[in-house]
Amino acid sequence: MSATREIFSASYAQARSRFLEAAEAAGVPVESHAHPLRGQNGEALAMDVARDGPADAQALLIVSSGCHGVEGFCGSGVQVDALRSEALRDQARQRGVAVLYVHALNPFGFSHLRRVTHENVDLNRNFHDFDQPLPVNEPYRRLHPLLLPETWPPTAENSRAIGDYIASEGEASFQAAITRGQHEFPDGLFFGGTAPTWSQQTLRAVLREHGRQARRVAWIDLHTGLGPSGVGERIWAGSNDADGIARARRWWDGGGRTPITSIYDGSSSSAFLTGLMWNAIYEECPQAQYAGIALEYGTEPMMEVLTALRGMHWLQLHPEAPQELAEAIRARMLAAFYTDTDTWREQVLAQAREALEQAISGLAG
Repeated sequence: MSATREIFSASYAQARSRFLEAAEAAGVPVESHAHPLRGQNGEALAMDVARDGPADAQALLIVSSGCHGVEGFCGSGVQVDALRSEALRDQARQRGVAVLYVHALNPFGFSHLRRVTHENVDLNRNFHDFDQPLPVNEPYRRLHPLLLPETWPPTAENSRAIGDYIASEGEASFQAAITRGQHEFPDGLFFGGTAPTWSQQTLRAVLREHGRQARRVAWIDLHTGLGPSGVGERIWAGSNDADGIARARRWWDGGGRTPITSIYDGSSSSAFLTGLMWNAIYEECPQAQYAGIALEYGTEPMMEVLTALRGMHWLQLHPEAPQELAEAIRARMLAAFYTDTDTWREQVLAQAREALEQAISGLAG
């Protein structure tokens, strides 16, 4: 077995077991927030939180995985590797930085190979004030019936209609229309919900418990599915705040080698999004100076990833689908968000280690 296969996992249950074992071996206490439902194979689900460092640390680095469920296969491996690294842990201790590992923000999606929560909600579109009017995504309204057709695989007619939309509006507009988030179609793609999800409420409680005493907070949230294969894009994860973005660029831009991108200036591979998770850091830890990134690793071309997402959503709407088709859809979904090769995993770990070390140095400085 290769070294990376002992760090990354083949299922949520295995990933959780390896994370808990790594925390125990490091002597790091874990608190587990039990999910109300069970996993794909009947296993218990939880958002597990391990804090490596004193409760009164003034500098806190948050490392989170599984916001988008199936993307947790990558993020969990990064967290296990970090917990096993004595060099990284020594660096944090010597610089007075506590590290908070939040494993499986969306454990249901992780276990069931879905990107969404059990409420069919994209967690990273769910952080709204639901007492206020929600954003309206009119382009998605037009695309919704095409994205989830009656049959799967899509018919030639369906593929032509989507091709016509892309020819007319452009691939970037197609991506933006789908991924921005929408609150009109509960069975649709990138549904942001109409109320806070279990994961949102649980994460907020974790941030309040562990973040309110810190004066400086950094957050690295681990994602997959956008950009060139194996490349970890560092996307600014915060409000459109010039000081915060400048701070992130000082810490993480690697001398220009790995530039910080942003959805606010169009430099990111991500479209402009709403209801983002890191809104919570300003609300739950208002005392803290903040900088954060989404470390987004590429897997496959964007259109391939969107097709896999469409197929998985279709399957949830059609539980009567033949077993062979269902298995093919699930396998396609996993491949779209986790590249099962040593080369890809080694690229992931090398870039993550660098980003964690940079965050510790930035917080200490």
